Parts: sequence; C-alpha cells; structure tokens
Amino acid sequence: MNIKEKDSLYVANTYARFDVEIVKGKGALLYDDNGKEYIDMGSGIAVNTLGVADEGWINAVTDQLAKVQHVSNLYYSAPQAELAELLCKRTGMKKVFFGNSGAEANECAIKVARKYAAEKKGAEYNTIITLINSFHGRTITTLAATGQEVFHKDFLPLTEGFEYAVANDIDTVKAIIAKEKVAAVMVEPVQGEGGVLPLTKEFCKELQALAEKDDILIIADEVQTGNGRTGELYGYMTLGFKPDIVTTAKGLAGGLPLGACMMNEKTAGVLTPGSHGSTFGGNPIAAAGALHVMSRLTEEFLAEVRAKSDYIFSTLEGKEGIKSVSGLGLMVGIETEKDASEVIAKCIDLGVIPLKAKNKVRLLPPLTVTMEQLKKAIDIILEAVR
Repeated sequence: MNIKEKDSLYVANTYARFDVEIVKGKGALLYDDNGKEYIDMGSGIAVNTLGVADEGWINAVTDQLAKVQHVSNLYYSAPQAELAELLCKRTGMKKVFFGNSGAEANECAIKVARKYAAEKKGAEYNTIITLINSFHGRTITTLAATGQEVFHKDFLPLTEGFEYAVANDIDTVKAIIAKEKVAAVMVEPVQGEGGVLPLTKEFCKELQALAEKDDILIIADEVQTGNGRTGELYGYMTLGFKPDIVTTAKGLAGGLPLGACMMNEKTAGVLTPGSHGSTFGGNPIAAAGALHVMSRLTEEFLAEVRAKSDYIFSTLEGKEGIKSVSGLGLMVGIETEKDASEVIAKCIDLGVIPLKAKNKVRLLPPLTVTMEQLKKAIDIILEAVR
C-alpha cells in the first residue's frame, strides 16, 4: 500500500484531505511525492511561522534535543522560564501557563475567568460571552465557546455557561450582560474559521469600556492571529485594546505543539498549585523553538509582514473574479465569484496551496515568504479566480 492507502485504512476519518502528499520543503516552498513544487500559502494553518526547515529554528530545537527532551513540570526548565519571561516582557502580561494547543490555552483561559469571577463576585458569575462565527477549539468546553452550531450538533450536551453576541455589535453584548451574570468576554481579533473577519477598533474600544465598568474580563483568543500574523506581535495590539487574558498557540513554536495562556496583573494570581496542570506543556524542545521564533519577530520583521499584507490587499481588491478581501496582516480571506473549493483546486493544480474558511479562499503564508514567491502566488490566484 502507498501512504494514501495506509492513511485511508488506518487513520481516523476526520479530515477531508487534498490529494497531495507533502514530503519536504524549504521556506515557503513545499514538494510532494512526485517532486512537484508548491508555494505554501497555508503554513500548516498558521503554524510554520518561519516556513519549513528554517536553519536557525532547526539549530535551536536540535541544541535542546541534545540536552534533554522532556523533564515534566515537577522540575524547573530554563527554556520554559525564559520563554515566559520573554512573552511577559513583550506583552506586559504577568504570568504564563503553557499547554500544547490552542484549545488547551482557551480551556485555561475559561478556567481562570470563572475562578476569578467566583472569587471576586460570586460563583454565579460564570457566563462567558463569545461571538457568533467564532472558533475556540474542539474540546467539549471550547466547542461550547465556539459560536457556530454546525460544530455543536453531534456532541451535545456541551458545557453550559456560554452566550453568543454579534461581532462588532456592542448592543448585543450589552443585552447579554443585562440578563446574565458575566465573568468574561472572549474574542478573536480576527475570526479565522468564521470567515477571516476582523473586529473593528470601535467595537474593541466600546468592549473595553464596558468590561472595565462591570469588572468583566476580556480574553483575546490569539491562537491564529498571534505571533506576528497580523503585522503586530499580537492582534489585540493592532486593534488597540488591552485584554486581561491572552491565549495563543499555532505559530508560537514554529511547528511544534505549544499553547500559552497569558494573564495580566488582575488575573496573574488566580491559578494556584493544583488548580491546573499539563504533562507536556512548556516542553523544553517546544519552548526552545518558540524562543527562536520570538527572537525573529522584531519590529523590522513585523514591518515586512505589514508590507507583504499591503501588497496582497492592493493587488487583489477590485480584480476580476473577486468580490471582497478581508483580514489583517498575513491572514487574508478572499471572497470569490467562483466557488472557493473550485478556486483552491485550481490553485493547487497550478502550484499554490491556499486554505478555505467558510465560503472564502484563506491565505496564511509563512511570515518569511519572499516578495518574489508572494507575487507569483498572487498571480496564480488571480488566474484561478477568473
């Protein structure tokens, strides 16, 4: 049997895979088992921040691999402590809990929010507001937080205590606060799986004022938007609000599983020994990879991300076959005249690998994609949408 046949026979049937087997890559270029070259416009769903086989990242990871691959959180580990320090210094947050994924980071944030509210206002203050079309993970609780019924239907009953407001409509948030005892509001700066839809600065400003007035926590889900993706270190910085809790994962460690839940001065003391934990969270190898990724996300590097974003938007907007372009930074959603799946299939045939979000073609290239590669990829996308 070949790899595709083995996959079909032995791997759980949870993914509608494209008919491509990736065997190697370099930077923003990928190669399949037939040697065909593709420009990667998905980066493993915003994971391969520095692309594939980045030499600096490989050296950082392998140096740690030669020392110790795992110690558990019963002991101190330099890469984890140094990464926590770096994240706190660059965000102004005060404490970090490490897990292995975005869903785990969001689970941690939900626990922190409910524990904080219970201690400050009473156990009945346990409702968390999220937004319609949001996506926060696939565990039972993060599914409940996800504001899309399509993800709920097969797994009922879900965790209780979630209410859904409309993105960029502060009145719907106010209406829930008026009838529920609310612990927190949890938002993605850009709704990724929901269609690459950014929040507005005005909505974020109003949400900040509302939260401060009623001592409601703001959780920024930066699983997909974080780590340079929007052109700033984190998406909330682009939109100008100050969350009490920030979650991230995906691109943090550049291809290794690592999630982080960051807490500000208000929430830093909520978690105590035994109240939360993880066997693999903050693993030395993953932390070493993340330290290297963070070291590369300088202001000069982020300015290049913004310039690449400007090129994508200015080149695509108003072109034949394109209805609209949305997103922030190198997180782009393209609404096309043709069916998005048809466009994606054509792109893959022509040597570009994009993604899909709702009815849109989604672009999440490595942040290191070159302008030459980007221009070639956008030209192919323009051909595919016509």
